[in-house]
Amino acid sequence: MFSGKKILVGITGSIAAYKAILLIRLLVKAGAEVKVVMTSTATNFVSPLVLSTISKNKVLINLSEAGSWSNHVMLGRWADVFLIAPLSCQTLAKMANGLSDNLLLTTYLSAICPVVVTPAMDEDMWHHPSTQKNILTIKGYGNHVLEVEKGELASGLFGEGRMVEPTTILNYLAENFFRTHEFKGKKVLITAGPTVESIDPVRYISNHSTGKMGYALAEAFYLRGAEVILVSGPTNQSLPFKGVAIKRVNSSDEMFEACVECFNDVSIAVMCAAVADYKPKKVEINKLKKKEEEWVLNLTKTVDILQYLGTKKRKDQFIAGFALETNNEKENAIVKLKNKNADCMILNSLNDESTGFGFDTNKISIFNRLGEEVSFDLKTKKEVAIDIVSYIFSKIND
Repeated sequence: MFSGKKILVGITGSIAAYKAILLIRLLVKAGAEVKVVMTSTATNFVSPLVLSTISKNKVLINLSEAGSWSNHVMLGRWADVFLIAPLSCQTLAKMANGLSDNLLLTTYLSAICPVVVTPAMDEDMWHHPSTQKNILTIKGYGNHVLEVEKGELASGLFGEGRMVEPTTILNYLAENFFRTHEFKGKKVLITAGPTVESIDPVRYISNHSTGKMGYALAEAFYLRGAEVILVSGPTNQSLPFKGVAIKRVNSSDEMFEACVECFNDVSIAVMCAAVADYKPKKVEINKLKKKEEEWVLNLTKTVDILQYLGTKKRKDQFIAGFALETNNEKENAIVKLKNKNADCMILNSLNDESTGFGFDTNKISIFNRLGEEVSFDLKTKKEVAIDIVSYIFSKIND
């Protein structure tokens, strides 16, 4: 996502400057080229030597050094994004009033790229009317301002004013500036997680699905420009992007209704959820008491969501299903592909080490209706999601 992107990081005099070390490390690790410009006060909080080492570029502090001029105009034109993190109360006031008494501010005033700031200060400073007025002023100039967080502050107080965490900043940059456009104009439906089928008010039957694979797919499609609807069963997973629409459900019936409701509007559907095959025939109103040595629970089939959508699929729609198998994996996946009228079936096996429910890794093979098979090595589920999205992109653009 950040490969080849140019990020100029500005650091001002705040105790939160220590977070810039991890922030720059994450940006570089994600593939970005990073340059750093600091105020002289910021050097009291974080070492330029550390920052130059992790950014792999000389840290710029002064307008001139050893008789040479730091070209602030070219810095502002070089960057894809100018990120000021942290933004101190003093630098905020100078930005609001157009002052340019250091290299960071002259670069800001001459920048033609988007400017993103992450304020950091104590709570009383943050809530002061002049600070809030300055925030509104720089927003009016077109700058992007990330909200402060609530937590423990340098003063020892607990309140608002903390700089947001580096991972939050990366997610903001990715969502707002660096999404690609392969799936622009495409709406994608993804299901994720397990379903839970109630027995009585306190008991249910379910499975071990964590939803990791489905959430990774939602993220991968979204970052490549798609409009994503994620229908999620109960899971502890979350998405860092506000633009993904999440519909939370519990039972297979609820998931079926949510999928049917939006299926006509989507171009692509990826059925990744581990939907229960059976549910209790009768849901008790009151908690069942433990009485008998043996208990027979009568079950009935749930609606096969993938199969139902397959019967409704238009020629301009693409459906991908998942097959989790323990034996005769390939044969079962191909049968499922045909019976469900899917365009491709993604197979993963519980017999493969470090795959299946609960793991962060997966190993898949993809089968399509033309008899083609593509297999992938063991990868993280986020990497697997990228492979699946790339495969689907290649097929819908054949």
